[in-house]
Amino acid sequence: MNRAMRLALIEKLVRENVIVSQEELLMMMEGTGMKCTQATLSRDLRQLGISRGFDGSGGYRYLLPSGSEEAEEVLPDTSATAITGMTWASGLLLINTPPGFASAVAIRIDRAGRYEIAGTVAGDDTILLIPRDNISNEAVEECLSTIFEIKTTTKT
Repeated sequence: MNRAMRLALIEKLVRENVIVSQEELLMMMEGTGMKCTQATLSRDLRQLGISRGFDGSGGYRYLLPSGSEEAEEVLPDTSATAITGMTWASGLLLINTPPGFASAVAIRIDRAGRYEIAGTVAGDDTILLIPRDNISNEAVEECLSTIFEIKTTTKT
């Protein structure tokens, strides 16, 4: 399996399970047929922004990165208002927002720390999202759907 598939699996396992050690995560990955070294896993966790954190019940577990609190304050109802449209052009994604919202939306995308997204550039009501090499349009749209808890639809 390639790196993007491995990263997606790690993210899925961390999201769906309480994982307290890299050893436990490696065993879960091996159970799905994915093998990698502890050093590779450590680099992948760092790349995804996954870290150990307090779980609220006296223990620690691996946690996915959270979105920006600043963006949450600016966009209280992101599921309904943050993204008004999206268009793919030459492998890049143009995201439309209400006037004045592009910076806050871009901050939230950037701080989500998703591997699939290399970065964003924001104007007043439009964001240019740059995906990493060899990442499909569908994978980027799924990332945005996860970040903003919305159903994505794009124009091509």
